[in-house]
Amino acid sequence: MITGGNYIGDEISKQGTHTYQTFNPKLNLPTPWTFHEATAQEVKAACDLAAEAFVTYKKCTGSEKAKFLRQIALEIEALGDTLISTYMQESGLPEGRANGERGRTLGQLNAFADLLEEGSWVEATIDTAKPDRQPIPKVDLRKMLMPIGPIAVFGSSNFPLAFSTAGGDAASALAAGCPVIVKSHPMHSGTGELVASAITKAIDKTGMPKGVFSNLNSSGIAVGEQLVMNDKIKGVGFTGSIKGGTAIYKLANGREEPIPVFAEMGSVNPVIVLPSALEEQGEDWAKKYAGSILLGAGQFCTNPGLLLAIKSTALDGFISTLGAEISKAEPICMLHPKIHENFENGKDEMSRQDTVDVVAAYEESAPPNFAKQKVLTVNGSDFLRNTKLHQEVFGPFSIVVRCEDSEELEAIIKKLDGQLTGTVLGSTVELNTYNSVVDSLQNRVGRIIFNGVPTGVEVCPSMQHGGPFPATTDSRFTSVGTSSIKRWVRPVAYQSWPQNMLPKELQDTNPLNVVRIVNGVHTSNKI
Repeated sequence: MITGGNYIGDEISKQGTHTYQTFNPKLNLPTPWTFHEATAQEVKAACDLAAEAFVTYKKCTGSEKAKFLRQIALEIEALGDTLISTYMQESGLPEGRANGERGRTLGQLNAFADLLEEGSWVEATIDTAKPDRQPIPKVDLRKMLMPIGPIAVFGSSNFPLAFSTAGGDAASALAAGCPVIVKSHPMHSGTGELVASAITKAIDKTGMPKGVFSNLNSSGIAVGEQLVMNDKIKGVGFTGSIKGGTAIYKLANGREEPIPVFAEMGSVNPVIVLPSALEEQGEDWAKKYAGSILLGAGQFCTNPGLLLAIKSTALDGFISTLGAEISKAEPICMLHPKIHENFENGKDEMSRQDTVDVVAAYEESAPPNFAKQKVLTVNGSDFLRNTKLHQEVFGPFSIVVRCEDSEELEAIIKKLDGQLTGTVLGSTVELNTYNSVVDSLQNRVGRIIFNGVPTGVEVCPSMQHGGPFPATTDSRFTSVGTSSIKRWVRPVAYQSWPQNMLPKELQDTNPLNVVRIVNGVHTSNKI
C-alpha cells in the first residue's frame, strides 16, 4: 500500500503540506498517488536517527548484516506484482525490464551478503611487534576498513529499483555498516515507498537499530541540499546529470567538514570502429549498434553516443546500414515528460550545429513522451572544433565521426571528457597497429571493451562502473559490483592494542576465519 508519507526510521510521517504526484508517461497522465514533500524537521529527524543507529549498526557482525540484506531481498520479492505494476506506471518501462531490474536488485543485495559472510573485504592487515629489533623496536600495528557513518543516497531516474531505494548505493552502504537515508526520486516515489516498506520490515525482523534506514520524498532540490549539508551525513551517493552531480559535489565540499560525494554522471561512451571491423563485419556491427543506441529509448548511462572511424567506402556502408536500422525502428516511451523534453532539446541543439548531416531520423508522428531517434554524422576536424558535439544527449541519439586518419582519431579521443566506457571494434592484430589510439582511449574511460557493445553492465567483483570526471567525481571507485562497498569505508590502524579490545578481524585467533595479510603473507591462519 502506498501512503505517500516519508519513512523516518520505522515510522511514516506526513508533516508537510506541500504534495506532488508521480506521472505515467505512457498514458501521459499523473498517477493516482500523492506524496508529501519532506520537511526540514523530517530531514533532521532522519539524520539524527541515522547517527544514533550508527553507534550500534557499525558494530554488527558481517553475518548479522548479511542476514539483514538477505531479508531485504526477501521482503522486496514478497511485494510481488504490486511492485512491478507501480514501477511500470511510474516509468513507462515494460514488464520484462521491471522483472529484470528487480532481479538485479535482489542479486546485488545477496552478493553483498555473500561478501560480508566471507569477510576478507575489510582488508585486515597485521604487522606484529618486534620489540628486540635494533636500532628501533617495532610496534604492533593492525589495520582494517571501517564504516564512515550515515550516507545520503539520491535515487536515479532511469533505474527505479537497481540504482534507487535499495539499489547499489544503498545496498553497498548498508553492507559497509553505514545507515542510509534515501532521497527518493520524484519520478518514482511510489516504487520507492514500496521498497522502503520492505526494508522497514526487514529491519524489524532482523532486529536492526531504528534509524538505520529512512526514505524521504521530494519533488525539488531543497531536501537534497538539507541532507548534504546536515553534519550527521558523512557521504553521498548520486546517479544522474552532470549539473546535479556537480552541484552536490560543490555543496559537500563547501561544508565545514567536507564529505565525499560519489556521483555517476554524464558519458557518451565512445566507440572506435577500426578498418577491419568495417570491412569484415560492418553490416553486423551497424545492426548491433542500432540496437544498442535504441535500447530502452537510449536511457542508459552506457548508451553509445559517439562512433569514431576513419573515412572509407566501408564506413559509408556501415553508416548506410546503421541509418536504415535506426529509421525503421518504432519509438519507445521515455521515463518522464521532462526527460523527453530534454532529449528533444538536446537533439535539436546538436542538429543545428554547422557541418553536421543527418544519417537517420524517425520522421513519423509518435505518441507523447515517445523518443524519436536520430543519428548525425560529422567530419573529424569539425568535431574537434565544436565541443558542443562532445556532450551527451540522454536518449536514442548518436553521432558518427568521420576521421581523416589515425592521428585525427587519436586527437579526438584525447579531447574527450572522461567516460564510463570506451569500445574498440576490430581484429586483435589491429590492436597493435592502433596501440596509441587504444592507449589514449584507456586514459579516458573506466571500462574498455573489445568487440562488444557498452550497454549491459554485469554486476560482479570485476566490474568497474566509473571513470574520469565528468563520468564520475572519483574515478578510483565503482558504483556497480561488490567493490563499490569501498566508497563508504576508511582505514583505521590500531597500534599496540590489547587483544580483547581489537575487532575480531584483527585478533590473533582470527575467530571469523577471514583471509588477512599477516607480516606480508596472505593467510587465514591464527597468529
